[in-house]
Amino acid sequence: MPMPPVADKKPKTFEKHGTTWTDDYFWLRERENEEVLAYLRAENAYTESAMKGVEALQDTLFAEMKGRIKEDDMSVPYTLNGYSYYTRYEEGKEYPFHCRKKVGNEAEMIMLDVNALAEPYDYYSAAGLSVSEDNRILAFGEDTLSRRIYTLRFKNLETGEFLEDVIPGITGSAVWAKDNATVFYTKQDPQTLRACRIYRHKLGTPASDDELVYEEKDDTFYAYVRRSKSREMIFISCGSTTTSEWQGLPADEPFGEFKVIQPRQRGLEYEVEHYGDHYYFLHNLEAQNFKLSKAPIKSPTSENWEDIIPHRTDVLLEGIEVFNDFLVTDEREGGLTQLVVRPWSGLDGGHKIVFRDPAYMAYTSANPEFDTEVFRYGYTSLTTPNSVFDYNMRTREAELLKQQEVPGGFDPADYASERIMVTVRDGAEVPVSIVYRKGFQKDGGSPLLLYGYGSYGNSIDAYFSSARLSLLDRGFAFAIAHIRGGEEMGRQWYEDGKLLKKKNTFTDFIDCADYLVLEKYTSPDNLFAMGGSAGGLLMGAVINMRPELWKGVVAQVPFVDVINTMLDATIPLTTGEYDEWGNPNEAEFFHYIRSYSPYDNVTTQTYPNMLVTTGLHDSQVQYWEPAKWVAKLRDTKTDDNLLLLHTELTTGHGGASGRFARLKEVAQEYAFLLMIAERN
Repeated sequence: MPMPPVADKKPKTFEKHGTTWTDDYFWLRERENEEVLAYLRAENAYTESAMKGVEALQDTLFAEMKGRIKEDDMSVPYTLNGYSYYTRYEEGKEYPFHCRKKVGNEAEMIMLDVNALAEPYDYYSAAGLSVSEDNRILAFGEDTLSRRIYTLRFKNLETGEFLEDVIPGITGSAVWAKDNATVFYTKQDPQTLRACRIYRHKLGTPASDDELVYEEKDDTFYAYVRRSKSREMIFISCGSTTTSEWQGLPADEPFGEFKVIQPRQRGLEYEVEHYGDHYYFLHNLEAQNFKLSKAPIKSPTSENWEDIIPHRTDVLLEGIEVFNDFLVTDEREGGLTQLVVRPWSGLDGGHKIVFRDPAYMAYTSANPEFDTEVFRYGYTSLTTPNSVFDYNMRTREAELLKQQEVPGGFDPADYASERIMVTVRDGAEVPVSIVYRKGFQKDGGSPLLLYGYGSYGNSIDAYFSSARLSLLDRGFAFAIAHIRGGEEMGRQWYEDGKLLKKKNTFTDFIDCADYLVLEKYTSPDNLFAMGGSAGGLLMGAVINMRPELWKGVVAQVPFVDVINTMLDATIPLTTGEYDEWGNPNEAEFFHYIRSYSPYDNVTTQTYPNMLVTTGLHDSQVQYWEPAKWVAKLRDTKTDDNLLLLHTELTTGHGGASGRFARLKEVAQEYAFLLMIAERN
């Protein structure tokens, strides 16, 4: 083993609210500095050297994972405006073919061959595909840097030619008006990457002539544009973490004026759908767990809202899908998703679609058609591959259209899953979902990987992963701690894991880990943890608080330099995060954030084995956060445990863009876990 890299210290001093601190590694923010790039390359070389003994294992893992993916695969088609749309893959190809067929005609049209488009680039993503109402022109966004800044392009589907219209710097998609010649799109602020400006573009005209139709001035808000399912309205949605405002424009009046539907009101979150002559509002006005109301389009403000589905203290209303004769609601009860079908003729007479696994993930799939009795949904669990169903809302019959094929002899009967409730230190009961291969012994001698996130109200459901089988088949159990900061147990679950209650997220995770040790699912010598992005913050916090509890930790693109990032409004995403973490320009939030910020709380102690990953072009968590964190850990920790940093120099927050390239990153993470587990 070579000596690990040592980053130079170049102290920079800061002062806020009477507190002075020094950041020795602030200089690593200089993305174009060759000294910074040399340091990142040195860390990559060190990681490669440290894992040299498991190179063959990485290759084996990658081959296993790739072998469990059906290479010549196709999505379940959905129908829209007379065409059937689907995505398919060919053997040996990294990227999809986006295709369609005219209903009643089996001739395939390849709308977009992403393999051909991606060929010149190290990274390529095509997103936001949408077709004009006359079915002639395809609009899509392309990102060749992994910075989530897209260029809007157009393709004539009749001739196969790309139009001269090219619009850089957008969020990734465009919305068509009914005239088949006008689109609306969102541009980001080039510095902060905040989506804040809505433009109107007429095909055949220069992008420089595009008209700004809306600009969001509040730097804590984002703005986006979308089309209603009814196809009759174009909406601009503006929102911060806790407040919403929507505007509407008839889709057949593209040069009309957007009108505010319900003015923003601090703390009022709402979403809008259009049906007939009413707007339907999913909102939290006097309804912490949200409820559904409607109001006439001509008088849509909140004083005219009529409740359709009332507020319930034990059920979180998460989403709706509107059909001509039915309403489907996406609800969360007891930590699990319920899909409830309700006829418009009697909304009280709804019924739940039945799911049987102890823990699972159910979700609304593509349902672009309005006048249909068939609702399409997806289902997966820790032991059930992703499945797509068509459900007849009238007869209550479900038809399995496709289940993810897992080559290589996978049999779900070989695996078992559990869902347990862990009582944590303040009495809250936290769900934990667990999966393992049958024969797993609860004697404390087996490795277990505990995953967590716990931020932004994002619920992490129990989903199937064919890649994860490579761990389970080697004796690992895998568990998800559904900790506070998500919304698994309702809106209060989120409120109790944010702002000045953020530490509940960390203590929940620790208490779940302690319970798994107590019940002999594993032991501290066999316990591993993993989290990414805000889940990487979780990793940083729990290793500062309880470093002895973990044998090894994988922190993916971790958000760890919280105080410095939240004090710098020029960094992408910062101002929009104030309602999640608090604004450190206010003393109370400053001191609270600083008390848990992983980078600021690195101390002289033993830390577990760690693999930290990042991407140089990450738009969500800037690469320098994990780079600085590793440099400080390396200088401060007192142990000889492995500390590895791997930076993808050509990608961003989501990792590699290819279908199989991402698996190489997973293989590296799993090889690290297995290597450390072998050292017991």
